[in-house]
Amino acid sequence: MFGLREHVAAVAAALPPGVELYYAAKANPDAEVLRAVAAHVHGFEVASGGEFAHVREAVPGKPIAFGGPGKTPSELAEAVGSKVHRLHVESEQETHRVAALARATGRTVDVLLRANPPIELPGTGPAALTMGGLATPFGMDPEVLDRCAKLLADEPRVRLRGLHAHLASGLGPDDLGEVAARLLAWADAWAARNGVDLRELNVGGGMAVDYATPEARFDWAAYGKALGGLVRPGGPVLRVEPGRAVAAYHGWYVTDVLDVKHSRGQAFAVVRGGTHHLRTPVARGHAQPFAVLARDSWPYAWPRPSTSGEPVTVVGQLCTPKDVLAARVPVTGAVRAGDRLVFAMAGAYAWNISHRDFLMHEPPTFHYLAGAGGRT
Repeated sequence: MFGLREHVAAVAAALPPGVELYYAAKANPDAEVLRAVAAHVHGFEVASGGEFAHVREAVPGKPIAFGGPGKTPSELAEAVGSKVHRLHVESEQETHRVAALARATGRTVDVLLRANPPIELPGTGPAALTMGGLATPFGMDPEVLDRCAKLLADEPRVRLRGLHAHLASGLGPDDLGEVAARLLAWADAWAARNGVDLRELNVGGGMAVDYATPEARFDWAAYGKALGGLVRPGGPVLRVEPGRAVAAYHGWYVTDVLDVKHSRGQAFAVVRGGTHHLRTPVARGHAQPFAVLARDSWPYAWPRPSTSGEPVTVVGQLCTPKDVLAARVPVTGAVRAGDRLVFAMAGAYAWNISHRDFLMHEPPTFHYLAGAGGRT
């Protein structure tokens, strides 16, 4: 986790007053990661009852926003009963359930309605993942939001604080700033039409992370400046909830090369582990960046399997051709059996989303690195 605290502190410093920073625990819910970022974020976003309980135990007392499209009745009951800081309501039925729970328990709950507004995404760059503005299981269309606003107007124990929308992922600061501006304009008009006091607007995450250029970083200063132009006296608090853009850069996956082989003119390096430890490259369809750490000892009598001067495909131990960490990547120097590979940018959506029980291989071990002065 070396540098994680410094990175999230810089992110927080780039955001102006009137903008709140929540960490999306789904990106990496490791308890040490949660504790490392806790001092620099306003709260945490979770998307299941399991995440809710885990985050509450790891960082007790921090505000939690509970989202996700498929909340069970028991999860909603736990959220209302535990007085979650914000509950992101995803559907009309969920609105009815929350209202019924509030009446039955006598508890007051603060909610944001998740919106699927008719907003076009900016065209300056492709989104890696689109989650709003089209047919989607996430959030509610405007006419459904209208009905929910009317329903909650008669429910004094369910306080409608505003809206939540996460429309796309993988956008740069200019595009994300434009998305926030369009969303705020639409939310203002919707709130005025429905007589809603818009106190909060959660504009989601979606900050671009470039796996092809590990040294690149999202320009938080530019995004903070764009959001600052939207903050106004008496206007809604804006909230952002990055996950990958906080954690991705601060984890490494280190493994050994078990074998090097050739097939039909292509070189393959077979490593200990694979996508059951680090599923990110398969999930996103990219080559995970890595470096080779040479290990010169070779204690066996037979020739050492190796390749040099040609592209290498790095694969794992699983019985599937999809177990690929990096495909046909040019490598400077040799890759040999017994060498070690270090994969960068493995701090988000890695072990926690991997199909870890397939073939029942051993899990990875975890080590937490401290920087100068013991900082982690």
